[in-house]
Parts: sequence; C-alpha cells; structure tokens
Amino acid sequence: MTIDYSHAREMMVEQQVRPWDVLDARVLDTLATLPREAFVPEQHRALAYADIEIPLGHGQRMMKPVVEGRTLQGLKVQAHEDVLEIGTGSGYFSACLGALAREVVSLEIHPQLAAAARARLDAQGLGSNIRIETADALHLAADRQFDVVCVTGAVDTLPAALLAWVRPGGRLFVVQGRSPVMEAVIHHHDVNGSRVESLFETDLPYLQGAEPAPQFVF
Repeated sequence: MTIDYSHAREMMVEQQVRPWDVLDARVLDTLATLPREAFVPEQHRALAYADIEIPLGHGQRMMKPVVEGRTLQGLKVQAHEDVLEIGTGSGYFSACLGALAREVVSLEIHPQLAAAARARLDAQGLGSNIRIETADALHLAADRQFDVVCVTGAVDTLPAALLAWVRPGGRLFVVQGRSPVMEAVIHHHDVNGSRVESLFETDLPYLQGAEPAPQFVF
C-alpha cells in the first residue's frame, strides 16, 4: 500500500495540531512542510503522522505531533535567534527549530542517534543551520549562551546546568515532574529574575541523568 504522506501531513495539522490550539502560522507552516516520514525509523514510517510517540531506540521516542506543535508555539522562536536543543532524537524537531531560527545546536548523548539524525537532515537537504554534537548536556560546560534552550526529555527537577545555557532575556522549555502527569513549562530568564510559564500537561521519557532519585521503602 502506498501512503500519501502529503495528505497525511495535512490531516495531522488540521485534525491533531490545530485543534490543540496551535494557531501560530509559522509553526503550522513548518509542520505542514517538513517531511516527518523521512525522520521516522523505517519500520514505523507508516505511523509518521499518527497521534502517538514513535520509538527510536536507546529508550528514546519521538514526541507526538501535538506536543511538538504546542512546544514550538510556546517557544515563539524568531528568525534572528539561536537555539540549543538538548536531545536530538530523530532530528525532526531539530529540523522544525532550524526552519524557525537562525542557528540550532543540538546535543545528543547517543552517538548512533546523532549520526542517524545528521544523515536524515542531509538527505533532505535540510539543516545547513543545524549543528549536531554528541554530548551529555548535564556534564558539559556552557561555553556559550542561547536565546532559546529546548529540552526534549523530561526532568524530575530542573538541573542548574541547563539554565547556564540561557542568555539573559532568553527562555528554556522543559517538561518537569513525575509520570504520568508532567508539566511542560518555559523558564523565562528575565533581567529581573526568572519566571515560569505553564504551557500544558504531558508525559515524556526522562532525559538521561535527570530521572527521579530511587525511592527506598523500608
């Protein structure tokens, strides 16, 4: 069976993303244009536009399209801004950020995922403004700061190391809390101090190293 991915992409935007109050025209255009199927592991390609998380290996999963849309809308990435993505995954969300921003640096802890994401971006002729590095963001010195930091895995509590990447006046997206109910928030790194904006509830796998501490029961 041949899948009409163009039609599936249109249906994803109109039946999943837009009804979840994603109305930002730049975000909708990005999701309607980028070929999500090209970033999905081949065995799951038929599910590229389904309302589900898609396994990538190494315990990682692609976020649902609605979560990607709400995240992009909440970040309000501008064309002159630099973005740090923590958790490259498939490379699809990196491509979305790259379509909206001036530059994207994406950190991926698993070398195989980083290499696969780079290959997918190159195969699509995307990502000339996207740099993928294999690194553990929680143990990497913040040698520069960014307008936007986007963490694609959940954290139990926000590590201070992640905030160090945020430029004054910038913002950091992260999903915090305990499964099954976590909160997607944006930390605004304002001149007068930080403030937290709540976006939506969701449930994501934890960023490696940011899981809850084991609970001992006596």
